[in-house]
Amino acid sequence: MWLLTTSGFFSIVEKPGDRAAGTLTVRARVRGDIESLRTKYLPGLGEIQATPDADYAFRARVAKPELAAALGRIVLDIHYANFKSEVAERMGYAREQVYHEVWETLAELQQQPARTK
Repeated sequence: MWLLTTSGFFSIVEKPGDRAAGTLTVRARVRGDIESLRTKYLPGLGEIQATPDADYAFRARVAKPELAAALGRIVLDIHYANFKSEVAERMGYAREQVYHEVWETLAELQQQPARTK
């Protein structure tokens, strides 16, 4: 799952070993994003591992129920009418521009024929 929020961008996956442990791995490209997630919503997030040679430079594991509860808190914290404008206000114009590029790329999906499968 990709998660773009006003606190950062995250990739959440079940890596080998997560299933048996009941955890998920939260990955981020920016250390400040994963630190912000921990501070604002997910205090139970495990130790942040620096993985500079991996596709995501930072990662940490968390119990699935803790992440589910944190996602609920993120939803309850939505008090804005325009996501990209809120990102610009909270994280700056440069981050808003990156999110806008993602938005623009995903907007192309509306122009593609619907998948039948």
